[in-house]
Amino acid sequence: MIRLLLADDHPVVRAGLRAVLDAEADFEIVAEAATAERAVELAGGGGVDVVLMDLQFGAGQLHGAEATARIAALDGGPRVLVLTTYDTEADILAAVEAGASGYLLKDAPPEELAAAVRTAASGRSALAPAVADRLMDRMRAPGEALSRRELEVLRLVRDGLSNAEVARELFLSQATVKSHLVHIYAKLGVDSRTSAVARATRDGLLRRR
Repeated sequence: MIRLLLADDHPVVRAGLRAVLDAEADFEIVAEAATAERAVELAGGGGVDVVLMDLQFGAGQLHGAEATARIAALDGGPRVLVLTTYDTEADILAAVEAGASGYLLKDAPPEELAAAVRTAASGRSALAPAVADRLMDRMRAPGEALSRRELEVLRLVRDGLSNAEVARELFLSQATVKSHLVHIYAKLGVDSRTSAVARATRDGLLRRR
């Protein structure tokens, strides 16, 4: 029996997941969490094999990627399967680097979701085809892909932060932020902050606001 924890701030989504997963004879939903903090707490208590983790839990709430990192750091903790509506490179990288065993989109068919849960529970990686394609593209052209840090800088630029504010947020020097921006411009083939954000959004590297 694979014991599941559903972590999503929308009750309707959790109810929908429960309806789908309850139909699988080898699944047991043992807990639900409406916040990422609660998910970490429940995951640390034992008795859970796989956490189905959303990424966004509302303003001011712990992000799903950070919760994933905390769960992944637990000794003998459960696997985390990210289940989200977001397929941007920034979100995917954040989740994978945090230690997620899989990344699936919420519009995945029930059979794909069930297969991903079983794959994650077995200790293997479970990636949606679109997510796997994005990661493969990065591997094929690593010199052209934005790094995790460059994506973080660009996300903050999109949010309207100045170089000084980005530096404070990421604990970097302003010179380092400027260096990251130079590299971002070169990789994206642009010459301004506005153009960089527009290009990254168009190419699916950043979420549309």
